[in-house]
Amino acid sequence: MARRHDGRRGSLTGAGVPRVRHARPADLPHIALLAAEHAAYEKAVPPPADLPQRLEALLFGLAAPRLCCFVAELDDGEIIGYASCAPELSTWDGAEYLHMDCLFLRDGHRGLGVGLMLVDAVLAEARARGLSQVQWQTPAWNEDAIRFYDRLGAQAKEKRRYFLSVD
Repeated sequence: MARRHDGRRGSLTGAGVPRVRHARPADLPHIALLAAEHAAYEKAVPPPADLPQRLEALLFGLAAPRLCCFVAELDDGEIIGYASCAPELSTWDGAEYLHMDCLFLRDGHRGLGVGLMLVDAVLAEARARGLSQVQWQTPAWNEDAIRFYDRLGAQAKEKRRYFLSVD
């Protein structure tokens, strides 16, 4: 049994304690599948079919990759979650920060401390880059995520995110 972030005990389906590590090229199909599950969970449009190739270019195709991705992996090699992040700039602060674009765990693996492990990896990445802040967003209806982020001590800002296609 693993200790959950709320102090109770829970199960990780008998596959041992997960570890968090940087994603590797061989993980790309698994990350793309998780991204599709993540999009479905958030009631969003599914990712493009060529997502593994797109992620490969962003994660491994440059001398200084634009995107960083961590995976949560069980002892048996099953990847049960991921977090991705990239540096961004705040004009208001006149400083860079690390934007955590995605944090997702498969159903059945939430509430066991794995999300905290992924967030810790993102925080370590921010420190390694000399950045003093991590920012992210979550849907207003995702009460479980909001409770998790509140327990971390994160502060929320009410904003609405817009998208505009460039033709």
